[in-house]
Amino acid sequence: MKAAIFKTAQKLILASGSPRRKAFFEDLGLTFTVMTAKIDETPRATETPENFVIRLAREKAEAVARHCPDSWVVGADTTVVLGEKILGKPDDRKEALQMLLDLSGKWHEVWTGYCIYKKDRDELLQKAVVTEVCFDDLTKDLCRSYVMTNEPLDKAGAYGIQGQGGALVKAIRGSYSNVVGLPLAEMTRDMLSLGIIRTAH
Repeated sequence: MKAAIFKTAQKLILASGSPRRKAFFEDLGLTFTVMTAKIDETPRATETPENFVIRLAREKAEAVARHCPDSWVVGADTTVVLGEKILGKPDDRKEALQMLLDLSGKWHEVWTGYCIYKKDRDELLQKAVVTEVCFDDLTKDLCRSYVMTNEPLDKAGAYGIQGQGGALVKAIRGSYSNVVGLPLAEMTRDMLSLGIIRTAH
């Protein structure tokens, strides 16, 4: 087992089924349980992207914390925003293709909200982080070929920067891990300050 820079100091639950977020926690050396919550992920009218991802992260954390009030629960949600439009996970390949064509050659924002919550202490911390991402000029053939890998189908904005979708990205401004699904620098800083984790050495 490889050495890690953190250790878990209190009971910790990740309220997310995302394999990317689970891998982040494992890579950091954390001991945790995964529990997912089923919530309505529809944006509300006039809701900003920042408020949207924070609300979903909080609702996920609160839903899990109801069953485990003595554990710290981390909820998170990531969305892609082009102009004023929130791009969630595509419903099918046709929608995924259209999202990629819309993003081609343009800068867009990736917002991740996270919530750290402990119900029995009524302690809650929530934040949102934004990263700007620019796609290369994409051909329709390239977009179609990427969609056929099925990688885009379970990802907001129809791409995964950590996978084959990284070939579509020309530049980013801000946190790379935020685009994958968790802003690690901000989150680990908050978890250290709350005493949930500690440095391992």
